Amino acid sequence: MKKPLRWNAVLFYGLGALYFLVPLLATFLFSLRAKKDELGFQAYANVFADPNFLKSFGFSLEMAVVTVVLSLVLLVPTVLWVHLRAPQWKWVLDLFSLLPFVVPPVILAFGYIRLYGAAPFQWASSPLLLAVGYVVLCFPFVYRSIDSGLRAIDLKRLWEAASSLGAGPLRSLFLVVLPNLRSALLAAVFLTFATVLGELTLAVLLAWPAFGPYMALVGRDLAYEPAALAVISFALTWGALGLIHLFSRGDHGVSRT
Repeated sequence: MKKPLRWNAVLFYGLGALYFLVPLLATFLFSLRAKKDELGFQAYANVFADPNFLKSFGFSLEMAVVTVVLSLVLLVPTVLWVHLRAPQWKWVLDLFSLLPFVVPPVILAFGYIRLYGAAPFQWASSPLLLAVGYVVLCFPFVYRSIDSGLRAIDLKRLWEAASSLGAGPLRSLFLVVLPNLRSALLAAVFLTFATVLGELTLAVLLAWPAFGPYMALVGRDLAYEPAALAVISFALTWGALGLIHLFSRGDHGVSRT
């Protein structure tokens, strides 16, 4: 039998909901006032009619996909190896996961330009450099998601059981470990998407037409369209969280070999 929520829990939940929902509602109502003395979706129509909106959003979407692939290919085997073979080195990954919060993106961008803009690299004009920068910025979220997922399962026992049944490392990884990390991987993917879509500094300093600079440019020149973009960005983020909940339902860590 479920215990009823106590009044203080309901109060704090209610205050938290008001803290987030009231500003969002105010922003949404403001975005409907693009026409004088009339509520409507003109600001949203203006946003979707702007070719730069689709161009910038499409570019950031491509960068998000590349960032997700690079992050997972780099971190899943690394974190798995540390958990299985070298747990004494986990503190190194924990330290590295804090560096993106310590080193400002401005310093990171100028470091990239300084190092990779000159010979022999000359990669400053490549979008891959921007994706690599996004991998660094998203490293804490991807690493923490994968690490939490691995700590939530009995990794060593699963790996030994798969090996005893004749599964090699790749088969154990794809048929045993990854199915048990579905929720963690989905969380990492959608957190990466949300970060890349809203990132501003790297895209501006590396001169790429991403979604973050587009929102900043619209906010500088217009009044109601920035509010519409804020609501759209919020909807995209919560849509990602909804997808996490949808795809992770019924995930009880059942593996197969």
